[in-house]
Amino acid sequence: MGLLTALDAAASGGPVLAGGISLGAHLAAEWAVRHPGRCAGLLLAMPAWCGDPDDAPASLAARASADLVTRHGVAGALRLATAGVAPWLAGELTRAWQRHGDGLAAGLRAAAAHPAPTPDELASIEVPVGIAACTDDPVHPAGVAHAWAAALPRAAVVETTLAALGADRESLGRAALLAWLRAAG
Repeated sequence: MGLLTALDAAASGGPVLAGGISLGAHLAAEWAVRHPGRCAGLLLAMPAWCGDPDDAPASLAARASADLVTRHGVAGALRLATAGVAPWLAGELTRAWQRHGDGLAAGLRAAAAHPAPTPDELASIEVPVGIAACTDDPVHPAGVAHAWAAALPRAAVVETTLAALGADRESLGRAALLAWLRAAG
């Protein structure tokens, strides 16, 4: 995964503050578990599940999206997936999905099947962890963020909403940073 390689490279000069959203949050925490001395802390947003994805809403959504792409191609799937959604979210999906091109369906299936750290693995992370959760996001339930925080020795959660994210694209990052500052304090 590209994020793991990028974190390895970034940490070659010393410990780094790592982070990600959704699967990116899973990967950043996975990297911290494997490299405890190279991670100074984690900024995580919207973790989607603990351990195996099973029938987690984000996993189901990624698999359904992969099926749409397989049946309709990227352009057709985007038309269907963005119909009736908030313009900012449609823009994000369009930007992200088009970047993957023909590899999108396979990438979505890989993401849907990739295990997140387990509660026991999260318990081994000793650095401060800030977690942002959107209370109005059914795909990344805020309860998962709180479960992660309960498993982590030094973590805090700050809640926001998708509606706030749509109005202010930096709100999710600020929530994760505020949570990290609380965990570090």
